[in-house]
Amino acid sequence: MEHQPSRPLDGRVAIVTGASSGIGRATAIAMAEAGARVLGVGRRQSALEELAGLHPDISTLVVDVRLDEAPALIIGAAVDRWGQLDVLVNNAGATARVSLDEVTRVRVADLFDLNVVAPTMLAQAALPHLRLSKGSIINISSTYGHRPQPGAAHYAASKAALEQLTRTWAVELAQDGVRVNCIAPGPTESEALARSGLTEEDVVRVKKEQAAQIPLGRRGEPQEVAAWIVRFADPTANWLTGQVLTIDGGLELV
Repeated sequence: MEHQPSRPLDGRVAIVTGASSGIGRATAIAMAEAGARVLGVGRRQSALEELAGLHPDISTLVVDVRLDEAPALIIGAAVDRWGQLDVLVNNAGATARVSLDEVTRVRVADLFDLNVVAPTMLAQAALPHLRLSKGSIINISSTYGHRPQPGAAHYAASKAALEQLTRTWAVELAQDGVRVNCIAPGPTESEALARSGLTEEDVVRVKKEQAAQIPLGRRGEPQEVAAWIVRFADPTANWLTGQVLTIDGGLELV
């Protein structure tokens, strides 16, 4: 069996958005431990300062990825610091549980702005550098990008859009040697539900309902997803592109 290096991302530079908590935070740590120099991007300064203190190869940038100036700021921060960019992880996003009866035009626009438009513009800004490095883009979707979620149709639709962007960009950028893949986690321990507007009681209820639906009987842990993001970023995966990997304890099967 071929020996796998313990630091497969040595010499690589990665950007991880949504790094303040959950999967993004776990991914920044996992990538740094795998040898990468990592720029963790988020909106909460205190959480990012804590993250930067966990590993010497993690730097952070406080910025809202939806801002017009954000792509240039984010890509510039990484390239100015380390001179290159090899991996872009589009993890920043939001969930919204709102029915068709209650949804508003503003709610839909805000959701797509963060989950679809922002990663698109960031990928565009990263592209010249990824072409130079033959790097990769890893988008973070959800089981609900391809499994209906009653009561959260527009969140699911925004993730379905991200999965189709992944497939299309993979073909579009293949001639440049840039790989584009997607990880679709199931319900994972994070602050997403609490930040979606649910009450504390509703969050507890939803978590129990989700765990009961999952064949493996529990919600996921952020580091379990982060491990696969590192694998997708690993240069030994250089014949893998256009794929959506679902990590959800079997939820998409039921």
